[in-house]
Amino acid sequence: MTHSPEYRRILNKMGYYNYHNALIKRHLNQDGGWDSHLENCRNFIMRALDFHKPSKVTVLGSGWLLDLPVAEMVENNTKIILVDIIHPPEVINQTGSLGNIELIEDDITGGLIKEVWDESRRHSFFNPFKSLENISVPEYTPDYDPGMVISLNLLTQLEYLLTNFLKKKSEIKEEEFSQFKSEIQKKHIDFLKKHNSVLISDVTEIITNKSGTVAATPTLMTNLPPCRFSEEWSWNFDRAGSDYFNTRSLLKVVALTF
Repeated sequence: MTHSPEYRRILNKMGYYNYHNALIKRHLNQDGGWDSHLENCRNFIMRALDFHKPSKVTVLGSGWLLDLPVAEMVENNTKIILVDIIHPPEVINQTGSLGNIELIEDDITGGLIKEVWDESRRHSFFNPFKSLENISVPEYTPDYDPGMVISLNLLTQLEYLLTNFLKKKSEIKEEEFSQFKSEIQKKHIDFLKKHNSVLISDVTEIITNKSGTVAATPTLMTNLPPCRFSEEWSWNFDRAGSDYFNTRSLLKVVALTF
């Protein structure tokens, strides 16, 4: 499944291509700062695979495959479905010769990207959004059996570009955006709960600015489900202080299987 040229133009205008490219650049700029996080992700996934022993696995938010133990999964003859809004060309080339890997480009929010885009076309700088009441948050409903599902560093990112895009054309209060984010995360977890699943996500961001001031902000906006087992760790997301304000970002991460 691939996107139409028209839909790709929408994704480009909403920043999805730039976002994917910026992510790999940030990883490369961290001088190994992500290594422990990526290894923790791969180890936890292998533990969950050993527990559930699935014949098919669907990975939501497969991205650049940095945090997925692809080689081990291929060796186990597991059918792997990689789902993301965009697959980088490098990933397409890397997986092209592997018969048990299928790539699907899909909106994991269940169509919310197109809904937000269509609604935005009804507004402008002179007629901004006043409320999000006309935007309903769907649940992802794939037309295939996903088997075991892995949500990989995705949960708190599902709303990121959507809210950024909406804020450019709205006068909506932050409280309503917070509820919007919460509903998106809840619908994603509702889908995961219908399957044997792994969820790996940040839950808190700890920012240290150049003066040494520390502030913690929750990134998880809904409740996590009961799980069979879980782990927690820290992710030096931006220890190099590479952003404009030279701040450092540490993410608290939780991994669970249910």
